Amino acid sequence: MNVKNFIVGGIVGGIVDFLLGWLLWGKLFIDFFPAADESKMNMLFIFLGCMTFAFFISYIFSKWAAISTTISGATAGATIALFLSLFNNFFYYSNNLTPDYKVIVIDVVLTIICGAVVGAIIGLINGKMK
Repeated sequence: MNVKNFIVGGIVGGIVDFLLGWLLWGKLFIDFFPAADESKMNMLFIFLGCMTFAFFISYIFSKWAAISTTISGATAGATIALFLSLFNNFFYYSNNLTPDYKVIVIDVVLTIICGAVVGAIIGLINGKMK
């Protein structure tokens, strides 16, 4: 595993994920995902979650899959995001007797988009830093 690729990809991917998440969930689709109380949102934990996701993708790409192109990174990132999003939403709504299926679908699609973009950027970084 190229440690430099892992670290740079994780940092850049995490920042991109954070900014893209702010744009998608925080601005464009805010009506579907209203914050209960924005003053109680912990932006540090949101940022750390984005960094964890990006380092997870970067680790897979660098250690196991040797992904080093934008297209293969986007495809793999979208696939990983699909399964993580389904996993998360199924457990999140497991105690809800009336889940909002529209919100679940939107969340899964947005997560796939973020995963594809983060994956593409990490794949690009891995290809450029060989």
